[in-house]
Amino acid sequence: MKKEAFHDDSVVLDVYDKPKFGPWVGLSLQHMFSMFGSTVIVPLLVGLNPSIALFSSGVGTLLHILITKRKIPAYMGSSFAFVTPMLALMKTTGYPGIAQGVIAVGLIYLIVAGLVGIIGSNWLDKLLPPIVVGPTVMVIGLSLAGSAAKDAMMHGNHYSLEYFLIALATLFLAIIFNMFFKGFMGLIPVLLAIICGYVISIFCGIVDLHKIAVAPWFQVPKFQIIGLTYHFHLNIGAILAIAPIAFVTMTEHVGHIMVLNNLTKRNFFKDPGLNRTLAGDGAASLFAGLVGGPAVTSYGENIGVMAITKVHSVYVLIGAAIFAILFSFINKLNVLIMQMPLPVIGGISFLLFGTIASNGIQVMTKNKLDMEKKRNLMIASTIMVIGIGNAYLQIGSFQFTGVALATVLGIILNLVLPQNAVSEKENIHLDTLNK
Repeated sequence: MKKEAFHDDSVVLDVYDKPKFGPWVGLSLQHMFSMFGSTVIVPLLVGLNPSIALFSSGVGTLLHILITKRKIPAYMGSSFAFVTPMLALMKTTGYPGIAQGVIAVGLIYLIVAGLVGIIGSNWLDKLLPPIVVGPTVMVIGLSLAGSAAKDAMMHGNHYSLEYFLIALATLFLAIIFNMFFKGFMGLIPVLLAIICGYVISIFCGIVDLHKIAVAPWFQVPKFQIIGLTYHFHLNIGAILAIAPIAFVTMTEHVGHIMVLNNLTKRNFFKDPGLNRTLAGDGAASLFAGLVGGPAVTSYGENIGVMAITKVHSVYVLIGAAIFAILFSFINKLNVLIMQMPLPVIGGISFLLFGTIASNGIQVMTKNKLDMEKKRNLMIASTIMVIGIGNAYLQIGSFQFTGVALATVLGIILNLVLPQNAVSEKENIHLDTLNK
């Protein structure tokens, strides 16, 4: 691969920059810790093996990076979009049905990627101008605010002041580390805040140290493989329950690429191309389905880490993926991280998700969008309230939710609304007469 001509000198590490070994380890661990909670929560909710989800997320990330020619710093983690149908299938078909659905998701991504490769992606510039991109990026961050707040405040179904204080301590420590630390320590504020929050939680007695102590050091994940662990019987119902949601996560995928475009000052839709980014996601989910994991998608948490640290190196994400694979076999470390207190996750999420939303504001200000213009106001208002409110369209078992629905409506409004409202045209006419 030829070295890229463009280099962003305003960041600490650009996409192709390789860190030295010591900082590389710390930066990669920071990314792994940031995605770990969400990646293992999905299989825990559904009843799948968290170690397999961790393993498949690491391999899926490496596949995505390989397919996108090492040009996109993105991490693939377990997708929450598929939790509801997977829960239903676990009660009826068990994992074999879920596996077929997840494999179908991967195949749909690959088919769509092939179609995009044939027709190109120039149409994206028309569908996704700054007035759609800016509010959509804001929604990607802010739509997760409720989840962050719940993790920070709630102990089960009850409000916990202790939890909230731990979350705030984690948040403030991340801010302090980010603002005042220099050198390598200033590059890993998220990791340092997570470790400090974890230690505070131990002193507060909300971490089960006994479970960590008795856990074996090493354990091979119990992979679910077609033909070995279970026999394959085609289940069309299971496929139809999961596969259509691929079109929803594709919209979220486009949103994450938009954030990365703004963050890295590149256009990944053109190079390496939307066809490759979709194929990378598809290959990652396909692999997950073949070994017993849930469908995967690119993670906002890791984008947030890149935004805070200004470290965009794809090699750091490669390191995070390798650590995820290793940790899936090192059971004691796996259990240690699985004991990560929710208020610590919530506190750090306040910063990570807020940083993503701030990038949306940056898109709008950089492009000098006039929000007094009624067309812009209508589009932005619709996207933000529907997306942040997580409004959804449900037809049968198919649910079109939050970010995806808001993005589609924003695209439609951008295509059908005239450049100026009737009242604005009248004002322009009157101004001409006055002159």
